[in-house]
Amino acid sequence: MSEIKDKSIEIFLDELASKQATPGGGSAAAVMGAQAAALLSMVCNLTIGKPKYAEVELDMQALLAESEALRQTLLGMIKADVDVFDKLMACYGLAKETDADKAQRSQQIQIMLREATEVPLACAKACAKTIALSRVAAEKGNLGVISDAGVAVMAGYAGLKSAALNVYINTSSLKDREFAEAKLAELEDVMQGMDLEVEAIYQLVKDKL
Repeated sequence: MSEIKDKSIEIFLDELASKQATPGGGSAAAVMGAQAAALLSMVCNLTIGKPKYAEVELDMQALLAESEALRQTLLGMIKADVDVFDKLMACYGLAKETDADKAQRSQQIQIMLREATEVPLACAKACAKTIALSRVAAEKGNLGVISDAGVAVMAGYAGLKSAALNVYINTSSLKDREFAEAKLAELEDVMQGMDLEVEAIYQLVKDKL
């Protein structure tokens, strides 16, 4: 079976809309982040090599390398989210007839909930990086495609906030509260100041239009 990232957008959206549990919001968050990274690469590719933007050539080349690495990372997270959710659902389907069954089932669910927390947290961190890179694109990119830097920051922001929701829902079911609180603290560090930063970058782009 082909990976989600290799399917057409139409097929992905059909699967997203279906009764199946996966792909779901976690995969959608990764797609949003990957779109942000791709748009940043577009801005770079349409700035690099232009005599008018020669003074920012090296900055945009560096940005392109980062955005392309992020795009690949986020593409991988589309499948990672499906995989971890499918494994979690399989744990919920384990036998619970005896006390031993119930204990085993509970243990396996808790193990997978930890992994199901790590995956969207990593996605949130990657999306946050696209937001940081969007500022560079907005400040130095080709004015002819500067609106795309604005779309990038909004896509990255949507991915960040969406991934965060998946961290919240999975940590709420964790019995290991020390682990859960540690992961929530990591997420809050990532989210710190992002609302204001995204609005600032959006306005920066808008002012250049």
